[in-house]
Amino acid sequence: MIPGKDTTVEKNDSQKEKYGSFSLFDIEHFLRRILKNWYWFVFMLLIGYVISWVYSKYYAQNVYSSNLSLSVSNNTSNYFTPNQSINFIWAQTGNQDGIYLKKMLLSRSHNEFLVKELDLFVNYSTKGAIKSTFLDKDDSPVFLQIDKKHAQQINYPITLMPKGNGTYEVVLPEEGQSTNLYSYESEGYQSVNAYERPANKVIKVGEWYNSPNLRFKLVQNPVKAKITLDKIIVNLTSVNQAVNDIVSSISVDFDKEINSIMIIGKTGYNLNSTVSFLNKSVAELQKKRLIDKNTVDKNTESYLQGNLDDIRKRLDSSAAVLNYLKTSEKLYDIKDRDEKSLSKIKDLEAKKADLESKLNSLNTIRRTLETQNFDKMISTNAAGFEDGLFTASVSELKALYLKKREMASIYKPNSEPMLEINRLINDAKLSSSNSLKNYYTGYYTEINKINQQVSDANSDLLSYPEKQRKYLDAERGYNMIEATYNSLLGRQNETQMRMATNQSDITVIDPAKNVGQGPIGPNVKGTKAAIMGGLLVLPLLFILIGTVLDNRIRNIKELLNATRIPLLGVIGNNSNENMLTVLEQPKSSVSESFRGIRANMRFLSVENGKSKIILVTSSIGGEGKTYVSINLASVLGLSDKKTILLGMDLRKPKIFGDFKIDNKYGISNYLTGEVSIDQIINKTNIPNLDVATSGPIPPNPSELLMSDKNIKFLEELKNIYDFIIIDSPPVGLVADSYELMKYSDANLYVVRHEYTEKYMLKMITEKYHNNEIEHLGLVYNDYDAKQGYGYGYGYGYGYGYFDEDKNYKEPLLIRIRNKVRTVFNKK
Repeated sequence: MIPGKDTTVEKNDSQKEKYGSFSLFDIEHFLRRILKNWYWFVFMLLIGYVISWVYSKYYAQNVYSSNLSLSVSNNTSNYFTPNQSINFIWAQTGNQDGIYLKKMLLSRSHNEFLVKELDLFVNYSTKGAIKSTFLDKDDSPVFLQIDKKHAQQINYPITLMPKGNGTYEVVLPEEGQSTNLYSYESEGYQSVNAYERPANKVIKVGEWYNSPNLRFKLVQNPVKAKITLDKIIVNLTSVNQAVNDIVSSISVDFDKEINSIMIIGKTGYNLNSTVSFLNKSVAELQKKRLIDKNTVDKNTESYLQGNLDDIRKRLDSSAAVLNYLKTSEKLYDIKDRDEKSLSKIKDLEAKKADLESKLNSLNTIRRTLETQNFDKMISTNAAGFEDGLFTASVSELKALYLKKREMASIYKPNSEPMLEINRLINDAKLSSSNSLKNYYTGYYTEINKINQQVSDANSDLLSYPEKQRKYLDAERGYNMIEATYNSLLGRQNETQMRMATNQSDITVIDPAKNVGQGPIGPNVKGTKAAIMGGLLVLPLLFILIGTVLDNRIRNIKELLNATRIPLLGVIGNNSNENMLTVLEQPKSSVSESFRGIRANMRFLSVENGKSKIILVTSSIGGEGKTYVSINLASVLGLSDKKTILLGMDLRKPKIFGDFKIDNKYGISNYLTGEVSIDQIINKTNIPNLDVATSGPIPPNPSELLMSDKNIKFLEELKNIYDFIIIDSPPVGLVADSYELMKYSDANLYVVRHEYTEKYMLKMITEKYHNNEIEHLGLVYNDYDAKQGYGYGYGYGYGYGYFDEDKNYKEPLLIRIRNKVRTVFNKK
């Protein structure tokens, strides 16, 4: 039975809206596709099991972790370690000094130093039949020491085979030698000329191995290896790669209860390697921390020593002048000396000398700030003050300049973050300069007071003779220089005392240690489940995505349920390039399908004994309406019905090529009055089939098709022919076919399998159920019966009924499926 409109029940608006609407997701179709492709799930499950078994057996590398805990005390504040005041700048809270140390532990500079110090760019491993095992450096009986002046090939396995008596055979890969070598001096790459693979060579411990891409020697491990190795595989990496690998494997956390306690962890493929690295890393950090604390005191001690050397020279010169006056002028015994005034002047000038010394130190600090040479900063103690605000502002300024350099590589100079960092720098500079100005003002005020007091005291000495005043001036100069020397010497002693008592503020609580802890990974069971589950999900995901995104007509049953338009027939796939299937393959299943359409067309209109106009259209081009028009006309012509095929798709003429007809004159010429009707009608090889081609493409095809002359043309043809087949334009692109349908007796709408989009049928379905179009039937074209989208059509493949059956061969998967079904049916 051909499904059609249900004319016995009146449809409401909501029911009509459902027509032409396909479901977004068809769960039944989805499940059918899963069941149909069950073998893929079984196959993926087996593949996943094999992969997970091989992975866990031969490739899974155990990952180990070691930890070290330390405490951080922040009882001092200097220019080189952050302080709590920095929190107000970056809105950070908590143990800021700990955060600073965390960044140090994860910094490139710190880890690069360790890589170079410990030769961590040289990696040791051994290998069994398949699986490789990573070694700690001390597990190897020999160390590989490279010549850093020679370019080396990295990521190139070097195999050392023990040969006894301290000799090893160097075996290099059969291929893979590169002309792009790495320089450990410049940490860059350089090219060399092409060369042949270096031959295997036996070398002794301490003997240099030379090749175009390698130069190294073996050094005996002073510690006897605990395991005997059949082979040692050495891999060189770049410094940058080694640093990145280390940084990515380090974790730094703070104790939840005491935030000054840090827990540092490292993961790796060898437990001993992680232990030795952590202990070495923290030991180096302790040294650097102590160096940072001593840097200011060292700078200060050096600065004071330089000043002391200069003052000592001046003191010696002043002493020589004073001795000369004593011996040559006999002025060492001045009668009636005003000891009270002289003592007062001596004390005042000693204070003045101390203040001037502090002013010099203050000038040095100011110049260092202006030049941003923070590493040369001296202690504020040398300038005679301890100011926490000034120390904090300098520390903040140093941190801000470092932050600005980092941000400069990311942001533009006029961007908002850069403007903000510049504002913060200006604030910190203003704060530090204001602090210095206060001390400058205080020192100059004190010096002016001293100068006034010295001037007052000098007035009491004006009564002395000139020679005696000359001696007293020399004595005062000597005393002033001596006071300056003693002041600098005292501050130098204080600085040296601080340097002698300085200690690192990092204390290791629990060092990293190998206590036989087991691996933390990989999770072999979880990995197996993930591999097998992931592979099972793949076909499911493909089927799901394919179902959701499947917007093309693939199922005849779904098509009929959505449109409720009668189905006149199903046309199989045409494997020939020529569209004259009925003429050239009359015994094919496709030809039989057109005969079935011819028989079913009687259901679309009432038999009245008159000629019938049959219009063939589709949604868009490429769906086969011309193919259906040609073969339907051929079937009618072969059945002794006088038939004419009209090419009324004036925008895209096609018919003339298949029938080998000249398209110089056609329907467009006739409708414009250029030729007569007899000039456009062409005979074919079928006696009862004539063809009128479209003719040249006109500028106004719609107006021509809708013209009265075209209607009269069709009426005139009805008097001559039994059937008039119209190959009309697609309704999804132009509205011409809808107008022509007013004069047709039957309308065939071609839907192409896996080509026509579902949404394209919305308009034609609505018009049909709104009774705007009558006598409409669907023709399902290019259907592939092998795919199994069943609706009862396409029967006959493989049963010897049609011409195609003699060459038909079932696909492999279908044959396997049928075998399985046969086995289960027997049971």
